[in-house]
Amino acid sequence: MKKAILSVLAGCSLFALFGCNNRGDVETVQPTQVEELKPMQQSWRGVLPCADCEGIETSLFLEKDGSWVMNQRYQGGKAPAVFGSYGNWARTADKLILTDTHGDKTFFRAKGEALEMLDQQGNPITSQLNYTLQPVKASLPATPMAMRGMYMYMADAAVFTDCATGKKVTVASNAQLERDYAAARGTETKPILLVVEGHFTVEPNPDTGAAQKVLVTNKRGKFSPDKSCDD
Repeated sequence: MKKAILSVLAGCSLFALFGCNNRGDVETVQPTQVEELKPMQQSWRGVLPCADCEGIETSLFLEKDGSWVMNQRYQGGKAPAVFGSYGNWARTADKLILTDTHGDKTFFRAKGEALEMLDQQGNPITSQLNYTLQPVKASLPATPMAMRGMYMYMADAAVFTDCATGKKVTVASNAQLERDYAAARGTETKPILLVVEGHFTVEPNPDTGAAQKVLVTNKRGKFSPDKSCDD
């Protein structure tokens, strides 16, 4: 089954993603060369083709920090099937590249303000079926996702550094998680490897009031004091 896609508040044009000011006589960018990320925050949604169901309702969210979240709901099955995934995004001259936490890549290209899904090699798909996601305004999905990273709690604040993406995110207050961390770390305040299911949301920063991405844990996680992201 195909993976899911993510979403956040639409904030700027697709041209910001693919570089509407790129000119061939100034700079030639090879399709395989990943350029520097540009600030953007957008979301898209659509129903993609499915071989063994009625369609895959897909939501994709791109974050300003270069991360993405995807949510996919498989329609028409005997039981609801919803999957979430996340990772880092980058772009070439003409493609958006999503790399998930397993290292797998998904490709899109701009089609007006929409995004068109490409095949596994990053080439256009020849088909009469719909592979397009349209821009929408939507909130980040609450579908639990498997996460692995270094957790640290200090001065009444918890931070999670994701092993796969390298991104740091504030962790929503969770008394059980904080107790488990205290038991795992012993007398030393240090990052501890945490494996947990969770999702991202946007909440105001308690100090500044500015919107910030926050990790909400859905289940009790497992700390491994003697391991790191490299293990």
